[in-house]
Amino acid sequence: MAVQVCVQQQKSRKSYCFNAEHQQLCGASLQSLTQTFKLVPSFPSRIVMSISRLSTLKKTFAIYLHRRVLIMLLLGFSSGLPLMLVFSTLSFWLREAGVDRAEIGYFSWIALMYAFKWAWAPLVDRLQLPLLSQWFGRRRGWMIFSQLLLILAILGMASSDPRSDLTHLALCALAVAFASATQDIVIDAFRIESAPEGMQAALAAAYQVGYRSAMIIATAGALTIAAWVSPTPESYDLNSWQTSYLIMAGLIAIGLVTSFFASEPQVDVRQACGDEIRMKQHLRQQHSRPVAGLLAWLYAAVALPFIDFFKRYGRHAIIILLLISCYRISDIVMGIMANVFYVDMGFSKEEIATLSKIYGLIMTLVGSGVGGLLVARYGTMKILYVGAFLVAVTNLLFALQAYVGYNVPLLTVAISADNFSGGLATAAFIAYLSSLTGTGYSATQYALLSSIMLLFPKFVAGFSGEWVNAFGYVNFFISASIIGLPVLLLVKLADRQPPASAEITTVPVKQPED
Repeated sequence: MAVQVCVQQQKSRKSYCFNAEHQQLCGASLQSLTQTFKLVPSFPSRIVMSISRLSTLKKTFAIYLHRRVLIMLLLGFSSGLPLMLVFSTLSFWLREAGVDRAEIGYFSWIALMYAFKWAWAPLVDRLQLPLLSQWFGRRRGWMIFSQLLLILAILGMASSDPRSDLTHLALCALAVAFASATQDIVIDAFRIESAPEGMQAALAAAYQVGYRSAMIIATAGALTIAAWVSPTPESYDLNSWQTSYLIMAGLIAIGLVTSFFASEPQVDVRQACGDEIRMKQHLRQQHSRPVAGLLAWLYAAVALPFIDFFKRYGRHAIIILLLISCYRISDIVMGIMANVFYVDMGFSKEEIATLSKIYGLIMTLVGSGVGGLLVARYGTMKILYVGAFLVAVTNLLFALQAYVGYNVPLLTVAISADNFSGGLATAAFIAYLSSLTGTGYSATQYALLSSIMLLFPKFVAGFSGEWVNAFGYVNFFISASIIGLPVLLLVKLADRQPPASAEITTVPVKQPED
């Protein structure tokens, strides 16, 4: 009887598989074994329970073997590579070439392109690219376009000489930033439309692994290549930097090939198109046909994403926007002073590089992976709450570090806990943001929501230096922990009334392997 109850419980558990292929990956053989033991009354129930738990565990981990997750890993690599090529790596190249510090500082404004990507996100949602959109679909067409533009722009940087024509290098770097931000917009939309909410955290975790790995290659890898190629590493050599950027341009082909072989998300956008048609018919009563068509298109591209969001969530949208704008406040306020804190505590460059940059990155990726598994197993809102709590509480470890002073083992524990909780919270938060977007507007709405999540925390973080000067590091880290606690209330309020229409309605993909 105990065996039968156990097997019945196993049958009634919710499945977290998303198609037939995933069901096979989830360990059907273990389920068959459990069914076999049902026929043996004397078989110990504890062993059957252990097999059932092992089957459930295998189901959870198998999500990272899904084809969509592997595709997102490669697209994350393509997305993370260009950022450092127009940021820190470019600054290194310019300084070695003898460019003035003031001019190098102006180059940092190029990275602002990423902060304003919401401005042209409506084009990515609404504009059909000639040929590319017809051949590859709405999302893949834009991905391939942005990746081809990226390759050309990085090749342009590789052909530049900052000593003789700094303007040419600046224009090519600006083109790289624009193409890279466009790629980010469309990859986010592709991720959201490719899978249901329960799978979004796993996709986000895979994206982060690819993204962070590419950042390492675009920094340490690019510098290493330049050093190897240079005949005299101690002096400036233009050819070594050009070779390094040529190789970086070639690595973008990883994302390009992935876009070719990925499957276009099947999303029903008939409602969005219907709204545009109705507006066009209304405007034709007052304007000529071309003017009415243009105004209707602008209405659908710019106004409808906002109208759709507030129409679906109503008054609840205020709570959602408050949660988005405050969720990351604790770790961003703390993080802006982290490196300054390490230096003031007496840690060496080698210790900071090893613990904070390398080991900390590993713990962040581990946290992202665990976050993806937990969201798939327990749902987004529960892990969103756990992540917010852990991020706030782990700041207290840095307060303890400030009280104790220089202590490498304690710093290792603090960085482990902080980066792990940050990765877990980020995976859950990305899954939550993805669930908020509406059919036909995912690129625009996600670009706006992701911009909102950084605006208020970055503003508050600007006063962190004054905070430390006035109250000291111990009180600063305690305060950074306390300001994260109201987020827990916002998560609870946001979870009370989730609208039923919030999720994207996807059309089943024809390919069974997707």
